[in-house]
Amino acid sequence: MARARRRPGPDDGGVGAGQVVVEVRGLVVVRGGRRVLDGLDLDLGPGVTGLLGPSGCGKTTLLRALVGVQRVVGGTVRVDGHDAGSRMLRDRIGYVTQSASVYDDLTVAENVRFFARVLGLGDDDVDSVVGRVDLEALRDRVVSRLSGGERSRASLAVALLGAPDLLVLDEPTVGLDPVLRRELWGLFHRLADAGATVVVSSHVMDEAERCDRLLLMRDGEILADGSPDEVKRSVGAATVEAAFLSLVEGRRP
Repeated sequence: MARARRRPGPDDGGVGAGQVVVEVRGLVVVRGGRRVLDGLDLDLGPGVTGLLGPSGCGKTTLLRALVGVQRVVGGTVRVDGHDAGSRMLRDRIGYVTQSASVYDDLTVAENVRFFARVLGLGDDDVDSVVGRVDLEALRDRVVSRLSGGERSRASLAVALLGAPDLLVLDEPTVGLDPVLRRELWGLFHRLADAGATVVVSSHVMDEAERCDRLLLMRDGEILADGSPDEVKRSVGAATVEAAFLSLVEGRRP
């Protein structure tokens, strides 16, 4: 998991308002002999972008490519002008996988403190991110005794260390209650308002309305790209789910 140490400004090559932060060109990924992504083009900038689609449609593969941990056959992925996965980006990206990426035998606070030390951060930073994910009451609990949703929040706390330029979240709200889901989406938007590019994948269509920009994905292809209202208007649908189904039906032979 990569974290960002600081958020650079436009003067030192970092994120600026309206800037294209992530540039994907002709991306090809093959897994199990099948082209999961086949020549995908995509630009991402500051704000909350939702990547929605059914399980197995290529969302996780695309997110892995954005952070530079996915083997690709062709094309390029660049973040802030650097190749994804390059050393220059290791302190500028936060990544939360579907599976919790914290140590089971450490407490929440010990996990966050360990990664904070790696980044040269102090206890104030630890307290801040633990509070942001609402784990103060569980900070001294061993991770192996947490629920699945609590483990996910512990991983998110680690990813938030250092204020990442690009925050990539792979289904971060799975297993969370509606109140906490709402609070986390509020956090995602606050991070975006501060200049971060936040990419959130989900297979739950009702989360689409919480995004600034929406990418509807199926079988490795982006079916629609725009604000939730724009996506609905494009096919005359009342909901994003109805829009998605209309787009799918329209592409069937």
